[in-house]
Amino acid sequence: MSKLILLGDEAIAQAAIDAGLSGMYAYPGTPSTEIMEYIQSSRDASSRNIHHEWSANEKTAMEAALGMSYTGKRAMVAMKHVGLNVAADGFINSAMTGVNGGVIVVAADDPSMHSSQNEQDSRFYGKFAFVPVFEPSNQQEAYDMVFEAFEVSEKYKVPVLFRITTRLAHSRSAVNQKDKLEQKEFNMPSDLRQFVLLPAIARRKFKVLLSNFESLAEDEKCQINNQYIEGDDKSMGVVACGLAYNYLMENCKEGACRFPVVKIGFYPVREELLARLKSECDQILVLEEGFPVFEELMKGVPGSDYRIRGRLDGSLPRDGELNPNLVAKALGLRSGYGKDIPDVVRKRPPSLCKGCGHADMYNALNDALKEYGPGRVFSDIGCYTLGALPPFNAINSCVDMGASVTMAIGAADGGLFPSVAVIGDSTFTHSGMTGLLDAVIKNSPVTVIISDNSTTGMTGGQKSHATNRLESICEGLGVEKKHIRTIIPLRKNHNENTVIMKEEIAFKGVSVIISQRECIQTAVRRKKKEREKK
Repeated sequence: MSKLILLGDEAIAQAAIDAGLSGMYAYPGTPSTEIMEYIQSSRDASSRNIHHEWSANEKTAMEAALGMSYTGKRAMVAMKHVGLNVAADGFINSAMTGVNGGVIVVAADDPSMHSSQNEQDSRFYGKFAFVPVFEPSNQQEAYDMVFEAFEVSEKYKVPVLFRITTRLAHSRSAVNQKDKLEQKEFNMPSDLRQFVLLPAIARRKFKVLLSNFESLAEDEKCQINNQYIEGDDKSMGVVACGLAYNYLMENCKEGACRFPVVKIGFYPVREELLARLKSECDQILVLEEGFPVFEELMKGVPGSDYRIRGRLDGSLPRDGELNPNLVAKALGLRSGYGKDIPDVVRKRPPSLCKGCGHADMYNALNDALKEYGPGRVFSDIGCYTLGALPPFNAINSCVDMGASVTMAIGAADGGLFPSVAVIGDSTFTHSGMTGLLDAVIKNSPVTVIISDNSTTGMTGGQKSHATNRLESICEGLGVEKKHIRTIIPLRKNHNENTVIMKEEIAFKGVSVIISQRECIQTAVRRKKKEREKK
């Protein structure tokens, strides 16, 4: 055994390699991105011939992992919490089909929305799909639980949801490695109709899924991740889920809490564990990162049990991350962690990098739209979303991946002209192409600007599926070639770019403008590598 200092994401990735992974599938999304990146840079993963290419989106990643499972081999798919929305169709139905080789779906939640549109809690998906959920409290548990999760997946023939949050994903700790396992042999399903969800088959499989889910609550090997920790002070009991257990321990002297604690790392939870805490303690405080999932479970009907405290009754904030101070206050202790930020340290709003091509694109777009007035640009998710801020103030929406194109279509249907969509190259191949096909079929009077920086810039510069393919994709979807225009977003080209935008914006049909210039950050890294080779 060796000891490594790893991020939570890296601990999960290393564990997957060590546990016999054959295929890693993902679309970059903070805070999950480093899982794939670690495997891509791992010599061990390369020597084992582990598949590790980025997928077009989370749905394709989920389905590819299921295909790897079909061959009897172990697969992992990773995404951020909103990515699970995209993958939900395949994820939920994979619980019905079951798996052949083990499948772990890592969902990295982002409470406090450090880099996300919402704070959703992925544990809901586990309950919704009737699949087991692992939730580690530290990096070592994250590593160890990957081995357990693959075993549970193969024992019960279901995918396993592996829920982490930002602070675990992006903090480091020492991790002890286990002995490496060999990859599973190629082994097709014994029932070749396993993955055929015709209604007659699905009805039978749903009964099996429900039965298995009930069995998980009684499985000793699973429930070992849920512990009852004795405490002398029965005036309060504490339920601590995943990372929240760390915040509790930071408020306990000498590593022991005076209150009885139920530490949760696996769902579903054995009812007797919680019943004991309820019977022994005057009140119960539920600590969980994200939504009050477990608090509602323990209440039964919200408001029916006044003894259950947490996010719902105001003992903890309803939104945002937990921290040691918030937990201390809920425990009735004095909070004393950290210091106030001095006034001299001001918040700095995010901004586009100096020299970014998105900036020159927005300057041209703003000039092209001056005669029409504001409120006509629908945008998407990526670095270019910063076009909503000064000095550009150029965009009017950012909802979900791909929504720029389809919102522009709907607005045009409602009478808005011109109606413009701004979308990045990676986001376009993620979920913008189908919207453009809708526009072509309807001959919608919309202009789609694909701000192509040849990378997935928002998450650090991962390879984009769109690189050198955008023009042919748009033409293949049916956009007239003469209305597919390419511009180079540089200050010296401003007047020319503005004229092109004006022409296509005035066209009462589907037009595409590809604003094409390499990301300034990836360009710097590329040139540095080129110099090092010389």
